[in-house]
Amino acid sequence: MILFDTHADTLYKRAQHPGQALDVTLEKLSRGGVTVQTMALYVGDSSNLDDIADLMNRMWALGEKLPEEGLAQLTDYRDAKEGGRAFIYSVEGCDLLANGLEQLETWRRRGVRMAALTWNYENCIGTPAKKDAVSPLKPFGREAVKEMVRLGIAPDTSHLNKRGFYELLEMGVVPLASHSCCQALCGHRRNLSDDQLRALFQAGGYVGVNFYPYFLAEDGKADLDSVCDHVLHMMELGGENHIGFGSDFDGIECKPKGLSGPQDFPALFNALRRRGVTEEQIEAMAGKNLMAYYDRIDPRG
Repeated sequence: MILFDTHADTLYKRAQHPGQALDVTLEKLSRGGVTVQTMALYVGDSSNLDDIADLMNRMWALGEKLPEEGLAQLTDYRDAKEGGRAFIYSVEGCDLLANGLEQLETWRRRGVRMAALTWNYENCIGTPAKKDAVSPLKPFGREAVKEMVRLGIAPDTSHLNKRGFYELLEMGVVPLASHSCCQALCGHRRNLSDDQLRALFQAGGYVGVNFYPYFLAEDGKADLDSVCDHVLHMMELGGENHIGFGSDFDGIECKPKGLSGPQDFPALFNALRRRGVTEEQIEAMAGKNLMAYYDRIDPRG
């Protein structure tokens, strides 16, 4: 089985907290059967572009060393091989595009395949859910998204506000949400409403279910069944062929009971089996759904 995780902050943690214990290691990925780990190049908590550029450069440098540690780099999820161990880059927060859209070509050349338009503060692209739900995408943001689509970089709506989300769909863009959950089950502003989820699935998009306990349960007391609840709810909304997993490992300070790192993916799959999810459905959400998503947005010719 091919298994993808569409979001982890491991490079940021290694850059900012060297020596600190990591959720994501080659050994844990191997134990959990993770084929490709998405490594986010996270914008950080500064809005200063020089600070962001410095942080990004340090994370790029760490990423370049991963192959020496036994984790190969891929530039396309569809190149994943069962039994392999690899990583692929994403960007979390497109603030540096303020320096010019040509940055997108650099990202794509270096292997970035998805980019969250915002993090938790407003930038040159748009407005995060943390600030408000009603501010539109900025004109520059619309141009940036068009360029992402041209380059085969998936626009990532995790963190983006509701109006920006719907404007992407109105533009005919097919985005993904790399690490998000269901607002109907946990009312956090970062989660997606049922209407958003239905619209995203109908458009051909993709959602990676987040493992952060406070996105899974109002009181933060989450376990394997809490993750299953969000998976099953998305399936009920038409997401069977459009969902996967975006753990947020190394970016969250607590984990669901029984799901402390990538080594615990087998336990999650067993929990899903107990809830009636079939082997075919598990294989789809583990990897096939994401590969099909990239077929839709960036068909190979």
